[in-house]
Amino acid sequence: MLRLLAALLALVLSSAALAESPDLAAIARSQGSPEIPGLKMVWLSPWGDVARSHPWRNIIVHQTEGPTGSARYGAQEQHKNPTRRGVMVWVETDGTVYWAVADNLVPTHTDGADRNDNKYIDNSKTYHQVNKDTSIGVEFAGNFPDVTKGPTDAQIAAWRVLVKVLRARYGIPLDRVYAHNWIDFKDARYCEGCALATMAREWGE
Repeated sequence: MLRLLAALLALVLSSAALAESPDLAAIARSQGSPEIPGLKMVWLSPWGDVARSHPWRNIIVHQTEGPTGSARYGAQEQHKNPTRRGVMVWVETDGTVYWAVADNLVPTHTDGADRNDNKYIDNSKTYHQVNKDTSIGVEFAGNFPDVTKGPTDAQIAAWRVLVKVLRARYGIPLDRVYAHNWIDFKDARYCEGCALATMAREWGE
């Protein structure tokens, strides 16, 4: 009997905790520097009114040939000069996410979506369309000196949450998450962003 009561109490407490958990979609549409469950955020540029953000339609996953710590540096430099070559969101090897640029500004990334060989995906839907003007860039640091080195476990865990937040905030469909290598001709030594973009699509909604 006591065991049954204990189990029922645990169930009630668990349900209450779930009911009090903040809704990720609601957080994603908020303003300021919110706490996002599952993410360690560094807000260099807090969120503004999402209704006034740039009309983002895609997400592009990048990987940078930089050592551990380079995401922080890259994000700081991006924050100083938002439209320089780079991205809005940077992810460090320990999973820390740096939001570097206000979402009404457009950083310079991609090479114009010039891939048209259908090697990875149907490029008729991306050619000269999935570019800096339509796409949020997310940069994962740490594949130096070996460019074939994959993302860390911490980066993958952060990405699992981050991609949901980005999609919820800007209303981006799952099939509009792209690897940089899918939409541009990149370094032939590895497939930039491919593993992370594939994970996002396989995780689903």
